[in-house]
Amino acid sequence: MASMNDKDYYAILGVEKDASTEEIRKAFQQKARKLHPDVNKAPDAEEKFKEVSEAYAVLSDEDKRRRYDAMRSGNPFAGAAGSPSAGGYGGYGDPFGGVGGPFAWGPFGGGYNTGASRRKQSRAYNPRAGKDVVFEVNLDAKKAAEGCRRGVTYQRYAACDVCHGAGSVHSDHPETCPTCGGRGRISVDLGTILGFGVMEMECPECEGTGKVVADPCSACGGTGRTLTASEVVVDIPAGSHDGDEVRVKGMGNAGTNGEASGDFVARVVVPEERLDPRAANGFYLAGFALPFFVLDMISQVMMYGAVVGVSVFALFFIVIGLFIGFRGGVGRGATWWKHVGAAVGNGFSSGFVLALFFTAFTSCSAGLGRAGYAGSAAAPSGGLSG
Repeated sequence: MASMNDKDYYAILGVEKDASTEEIRKAFQQKARKLHPDVNKAPDAEEKFKEVSEAYAVLSDEDKRRRYDAMRSGNPFAGAAGSPSAGGYGGYGDPFGGVGGPFAWGPFGGGYNTGASRRKQSRAYNPRAGKDVVFEVNLDAKKAAEGCRRGVTYQRYAACDVCHGAGSVHSDHPETCPTCGGRGRISVDLGTILGFGVMEMECPECEGTGKVVADPCSACGGTGRTLTASEVVVDIPAGSHDGDEVRVKGMGNAGTNGEASGDFVARVVVPEERLDPRAANGFYLAGFALPFFVLDMISQVMMYGAVVGVSVFALFFIVIGLFIGFRGGVGRGATWWKHVGAAVGNGFSSGFVLALFFTAFTSCSAGLGRAGYAGSAAAPSGGLSG
């Protein structure tokens, strides 16, 4: 089987090397629909489908694409840079999805850049449930009200076909990490190097779990899952509104080392029922100023007009906020008004504590001012009576 950097992903997708992300996405969608095993019954369709998915996974990510281009150009250190990823292609054996680069072993780097050592470091047994895949389905108000069916092609981590999600083909159980003895951490003596003494660090072989896969699967690198393209049909029920969600059980990301998969979540987006950012900010401003107006009015009633002016400014900002919010139109259904209420409520909760403190402070200041004035007025009369 050819290694990652031996494959021409651009040729596999049928795009130029300077193709944009959008061109790559469209090319992948066209290829995936033609080669999907449920549609194409040719003997090699499944293998080509996986190859197309692999190419898209690399070229659609800017960092992975940059490292891929660098390695194809002959730079042996291209895989050492960049942040860690989920390891969907086989951990350290893959420059695009591993948990470290070619020289990632040890506290300062400096391990050996061999395929064997990198595969060994990807043996971590770390079973975790898969996460949900959230996909936004855009509908107009009519289709949301009537309901519809949508087919979606998307990327996810699926259970490895070779090891069936276990991470190992020949062994059913993990084994204690030989590097840390099951502790999950190792001690590195830096005294002779920097004079710092002994430093504790996470074990690079088991990644802190204390266990490793006994015989890592060559297809998934021991994780039990591989990145692939999937298709799902979602039934949007009649009467749906913006923000509603439809779940398809088990069609999210597969868990690692045999754990349960997440769900595919189709989130309904109805633009007619949404607040645009400008309107949302306007209603938030009105909500933020509202507690200043209410508390100041209450304070004026209780203190007989001692605190003045704040409610005038608050009312000004309330009017401005409502003007901005309603500028684009009103009356877009109950869901739209629900979003309005949420924006006003968020603003109110943000401004309430500040308004409470400000009103209490100004009320105390006004009360002290009246007391001081009364005391100074009483002093002369007391002096005359004496």
